[in-house]
Amino acid sequence: MHRIRLLILAATAFLSACATLPRPSPPSAAVRVTFDKDRILHVEARNVGPDDPVRIASISKLITTLGVMRLVEAGTLDLDSDVSRWLGWQVRNPAFPDTPITLRLLLSHRSSLTDNVDYAIPLGKTVRETLTDPKAWDSAHAPGTYFRYTNLNFPVVASIMEAATGERFDRLMARLVFRPLKIDACFNWTTCSDADVARAVTLRDPKGAIVRDDLHGARPACPVLSPDPACSLSAYAPGSNGALFSPQGGARISANGLARIGQLLLKDGEDFLSPASIAAMTGPVWVYDGSNGETENGFWCAYGLAVQSLAASSACRNDPFGDGRHRIGHSGDAYGLKSGVWIDRVKGRGVAYFVTAVPDDAPRGRSGFTRAEEGLATPP
Repeated sequence: MHRIRLLILAATAFLSACATLPRPSPPSAAVRVTFDKDRILHVEARNVGPDDPVRIASISKLITTLGVMRLVEAGTLDLDSDVSRWLGWQVRNPAFPDTPITLRLLLSHRSSLTDNVDYAIPLGKTVRETLTDPKAWDSAHAPGTYFRYTNLNFPVVASIMEAATGERFDRLMARLVFRPLKIDACFNWTTCSDADVARAVTLRDPKGAIVRDDLHGARPACPVLSPDPACSLSAYAPGSNGALFSPQGGARISANGLARIGQLLLKDGEDFLSPASIAAMTGPVWVYDGSNGETENGFWCAYGLAVQSLAASSACRNDPFGDGRHRIGHSGDAYGLKSGVWIDRVKGRGVAYFVTAVPDDAPRGRSGFTRAEEGLATPP
């Protein structure tokens, strides 16, 4: 009887906790995982499971940077060299031809690249071709002087990784990041397990229309953007088009997988990266001073190497938790999905979440985040 009573009490407590999670109705789904450095502390989910992988959007940038730092520690790359040395052609802002572009500048969105050109570069095209368009560059600010959040930075980063190793980006990330961390995740579905593919979260708009990843348990026939639906990657030259596997937004990973990334940051790299590498990532290397960057109404106020800081100063408007505590991590926003992984180093706790089918005009809350995100970003 005592054991039964304990089970009833535990179940009641679980259901009560789940009641705090916003209640999305189909087609929306939401999951939140709280954790400390060693354990998953609590899971709340609606219409999706904590092990179900989703296209996690811009948190992919943080994941990509973990791979970069592994290559830096191996001596294959370094953060402050002219990236032209690996790509084999000169990478320059035409307005500032004497200023080298480095990985540190690309990863911190201070390269002077912009998203005024299409960063979804299809098979058969190259990053080099894209960067020859003057619209790709900010002609008013030299590299290193101005922060502008730019997706195009990361196809360039992935091209550098490929050129330096001779490996395709999706396979490289599996080798450098996902397998060592024992996370069943991938870019564009190529290296995920069959079980992960079978659990894929389909992204839909608020009316239920499919926008991404309606897989029906099978990998896409063509995993990259291509004019030919029956594409072949056999002739692809690594280093020519790092955009193919969407390093800026195309990671497929679960909320539990995100929690594992958060735990890695809480542990200062564990046995995966050195504390010095984690410190280089978390920085921040850029802090808004009133004129040195585009904040998007206070959403971006401090940034490291693909690591965002929340509540970094009174000038910021980016605290979805509403408690004023400094946190680091990254947000994601694409195809109706909102996501986040955030850690509080002082408390030693973190939270990972995503919610789908959020309308483009979803109401904002007290911060620059939507109310849907604020409902998930409760302090762990």
